[in-house]
Amino acid sequence: MQIEFGWRWANAVLLAGLVTAAAGAAEPTRDEVLAAMRSYEGPSADGVDRTTLTGKVVAGYQGWFTAAGDAAGLGWHHYQRRGEFRPGRCSIDLWPDVSELAEDEKFATPFRHADGRVAHVFSSHHRQTVLRHFCWMQEYGIDGVFVQRFVVETATPSHLRHLNSVLAHCREGANQHGRCYALMYDLSGLRAGGIERAIDDWKLLVDRMRLGRDGADHAYLHHRGQPLVAVWGIGFNDGRAYTLAECDRLVEFLKNDAKYGGNAVLVGVPTGWRTLDRDAIADRALYATIQKTDIVSPWTVGRYDSPDEAGQHAERVWKSDIAWCRERGLDYLPVVFPGFSWHNLRRGARLDEIPRRKREFLWRQFAEAKEAGATMIYTAMFDELDEGTAIFKCTSDVPMGASPFVTFEGLPSDHYLRLTGMGGKLLRGELEPTEQPPARSP
Repeated sequence: MQIEFGWRWANAVLLAGLVTAAAGAAEPTRDEVLAAMRSYEGPSADGVDRTTLTGKVVAGYQGWFTAAGDAAGLGWHHYQRRGEFRPGRCSIDLWPDVSELAEDEKFATPFRHADGRVAHVFSSHHRQTVLRHFCWMQEYGIDGVFVQRFVVETATPSHLRHLNSVLAHCREGANQHGRCYALMYDLSGLRAGGIERAIDDWKLLVDRMRLGRDGADHAYLHHRGQPLVAVWGIGFNDGRAYTLAECDRLVEFLKNDAKYGGNAVLVGVPTGWRTLDRDAIADRALYATIQKTDIVSPWTVGRYDSPDEAGQHAERVWKSDIAWCRERGLDYLPVVFPGFSWHNLRRGARLDEIPRRKREFLWRQFAEAKEAGATMIYTAMFDELDEGTAIFKCTSDVPMGASPFVTFEGLPSDHYLRLTGMGGKLLRGELEPTEQPPARSP
């Protein structure tokens, strides 16, 4: 089976709707949002090597969840479905474990657990919650994250404020806990000409936050001696309005602009990028754009659904992809994922569509990536509840009622954090490859 696109594009219309339908506090002015952007002023702890992506397992960090009553003023952003967040109307398939959160980090919902208790969720806008996530990364040996930044959301001041707040929290968390972080632009939902918005936003981040250039910010990830910036959504054949030529201009800008360039660039591309089939546009110009970059990362969420299929994908695709990249001096970042489910988000979708198989599915991907010759791995995703791919702490004590939820199949809520940390050790040769996932240490 194959889920060709996943949330990032199939629900771009939904994303655009959320951007224009924010609820809650009064909309801030753009000037007020810009005035709050500043360079890093906090402490920075030693930790992972921030000079290279090589040897690291990193995760995607969505950071897009907000709650009614938090400071974002966006309501139940990315929890709600069709404007509501209640039993029978929600967009998440996993329920977050909030047992370690302080009282002011937990937000009551209309959902109830089996014993009648109120079910709570978190907000990514809350500074302490994001810092806690980076504490978990340090505890379990996860190297860091790519902070997702949907370009379409930068147009609205309230959403831009939220994006900036999450980015600032991630910057602080990575510095405090010795992790790395880098920015990943997601182009999903952009109209024709929208790439210029990404260029303007990068200028803003460099001018206001000194992103990638701030001497006090020791956590920003570099690669090949340059700050690393990722651009996701280049070369897909799913009807995107922006063009490959526009994407090429963005890459050229990030690489070569006299003031804002000088970056290493990672591109998120379709699974079929090398063969120009499946989910990729049949345009050889894609090769020219890719060869201007430094790291290629094909999206594989939903492209296989069992450990054996993951092995077949590694043999058929990853090995040839890696060889192609090595011949051209490019690095290769394969994407692994623990499972997939978007039943509550997508009408008609099956609950637990790609089962986790009690960690065997994810571990097999780590092992196959290592065997294929990968030197870095991207885990999708740290906090993605909508597609059921989250590796952070989720509960099996899920709410009851009209909205069903996926569980961790009886495993502890921290199991996928621990397993991802072990994936990093496997990648670096600190663990011997095993067919079965390693047992939990006491």
